Amino acid sequence: MKKIALLFPGQGSQYVGMGKKLYENYSAAREVFDEANEVLGFDLKELCFNGDINELTKTENTQPVILTASVAAFRVYMEKYGVKPAFLAGHSLGEFAALTCAGAISFKDAVRIVRNRGRYMQEAVPQGIGAMAAVSGVDKPVIEETCIKVSDENHLVVVSNHNSKDQIVISGHTSAVNTASEILKKHGARIVPLKVSAPFHSPLMQPAADRLREELKLYSYNEPKWQVISNTTALPYKGKEEIVDNLALQIVSPVRWHESMKYLETKGVDMAVELGPQTVLRNLMKRNVPGIPAFSFDNEDDILLLERKLSNTENKAGEGSGNGLKFLKMCLATAVSTKNTNWNEEEYAKGVVEPYRRIQKIKEEMESNSYEPSFEQIKEAAEMLKHIFRTKGVDLKEQRERFETISKETGFESLFEM
Repeated sequence: MKKIALLFPGQGSQYVGMGKKLYENYSAAREVFDEANEVLGFDLKELCFNGDINELTKTENTQPVILTASVAAFRVYMEKYGVKPAFLAGHSLGEFAALTCAGAISFKDAVRIVRNRGRYMQEAVPQGIGAMAAVSGVDKPVIEETCIKVSDENHLVVVSNHNSKDQIVISGHTSAVNTASEILKKHGARIVPLKVSAPFHSPLMQPAADRLREELKLYSYNEPKWQVISNTTALPYKGKEEIVDNLALQIVSPVRWHESMKYLETKGVDMAVELGPQTVLRNLMKRNVPGIPAFSFDNEDDILLLERKLSNTENKAGEGSGNGLKFLKMCLATAVSTKNTNWNEEEYAKGVVEPYRRIQKIKEEMESNSYEPSFEQIKEAAEMLKHIFRTKGVDLKEQRERFETISKETGFESLFEM
């Protein structure tokens, strides 16, 4: 059985046009973007698809846009594949998307929260006072020691992101970040100043953390359906009661991404999918845990590889070799053996005969070529059987019993959720 982790990117992944293809091709994505527009009272969709990059990059705009694009990608992913995750994890802002997709925060509430979160973070430190820089090429202890030596009350720099073993981000007062950067260069470090509007994940963001905490208290939360990794602890949430504290603390605490990915490795996760713009987290996974194949849902080549991975014998719910074809055969046999109570010939032809023949044709092609059906074909067979049951007038109890029989034999449980 595959253990899949879904990953959600943070601020910095935005680009003009993100999510547009999903919006144009899937109603599930359109619903998400349209709902965000309604909640926020402005055309987020236009800003995202056709807006000015400078306007899009403003923190108060970037955060709801990335959240919306990520949730839209999640809903399309679940609609297309239905493969439930074992874990969800989001980088900084992405943690809100992870909690939303896990059902812990409603999407409407999440959009409002991150819009204000972005505003609070932008207003916490005047423009130009703070800075961030990515550091690579030196060990973490050297970076941490340098930050401590450089810092005082009015000249502060700290480690803000543990992205991977060889990529750490520092954040704080601009002068302190520059001083630390120069010292680290002498140790052989490579420094890349980040184009950000504030020193995120540093103590300078405490005013934003305080305001966000009060904001978070205004909303209600649910228990996550799946395990969500916290940035501040690098461990799963224990329950909904941790949401307010963790999300407020996150603003002033380092993002422990490297540890989070290593935790997923210890839990047997063997596949990761990044849902949202760009491929940042996919690339970080390759550096953090090379043994876990990672795919970006925003990359066409990756999507083809992902579909192949989900369609072969390694795909859903632990199917072994031949289970996909077995699933088709059992659906067809069940469709034939189920009693009919609908004697309308036109409805029967359209609702039973036609879908049955489509799946029968797929089965015959698979058998003649010795192929396993793709996940899309397997999903179509499940929908065929559901449609036939409805047309024949099969009661819900019998439907559940027959679904359960097929699921136990093949392992495709989630295709028959009612």
